[in-house]
Amino acid sequence: MDPLEEYLRNIKIKGSYLKTGLAILVLTVVLMGGSFIIPPGHRGVLVTMGKVSPVFAPEGLGFKLPFVTTVIPISVRQQTAVSKAECYSADLQQINVELRILYRIPENTIVKMFRDYYGDPFDSLISPRVSEALKEVTALQSAEQIVKKREEIKAKTLEGARAKVGDLLVIEDVVIQNVSLSKELETAIEAKMVQEQEAAKAKFTQAKAEIEAQTAVIRAKGEAEAIRVRGRAVQDNPGLVQLQIVEKWNGISPLVIGGGSGANILLPIDGLRSK
Repeated sequence: MDPLEEYLRNIKIKGSYLKTGLAILVLTVVLMGGSFIIPPGHRGVLVTMGKVSPVFAPEGLGFKLPFVTTVIPISVRQQTAVSKAECYSADLQQINVELRILYRIPENTIVKMFRDYYGDPFDSLISPRVSEALKEVTALQSAEQIVKKREEIKAKTLEGARAKVGDLLVIEDVVIQNVSLSKELETAIEAKMVQEQEAAKAKFTQAKAEIEAQTAVIRAKGEAEAIRVRGRAVQDNPGLVQLQIVEKWNGISPLVIGGGSGANILLPIDGLRSK
């Protein structure tokens, strides 16, 4: 074969190999760009040339238009975030409250949330509304009641925040982690609580003493009544004493010491014999 023909033939072979390699590369890029994977606990929002698809993509493998469609995964799992709020009580005391908020995004509102609201849902929707609900609740309670009734404050705050957020998001729970008061207010509340505890203790002690006194009076009246009844029984039945002696006799023959008009002493004969 002519060297020139062989050279041209080699060039054609190499060219065909290059075309095949480029086709495979383009096909691989297209396939990779046209597929996506949504991780567990997430849903995907599809944006094609600036237009948001009304249908979200479920977790797992999916396909899209390569290079023109972007898939944004959004978590539908329960999330936790911390929020702080500065409130005022009914007695105009400044109170700083730290909250832990548990929330999640329902999958049926993912597209609307992405399309209509900017930024993180917690910062833009949940935190401001929880803070607003908390301020409305604390404004009706004194600082002392806010400290004492955390569960009640929490329940009312949660109810108010849910009403304000609506169906866009789900607020699972609100936990009051810390309530900060001024040092002077904390001291005053602690002193009042100590006084209330001491007053309750004194009241209990007084009630206990009254019950014990009433019990003693009842017992004394009962004993006096018993004595009166026994005395009346002896008076009405002179033989009752002899009957009780007979009932309690242990079977040992007694010895009578003394005589005349003096008192007689009964001693058991067996006891004297043993001596």
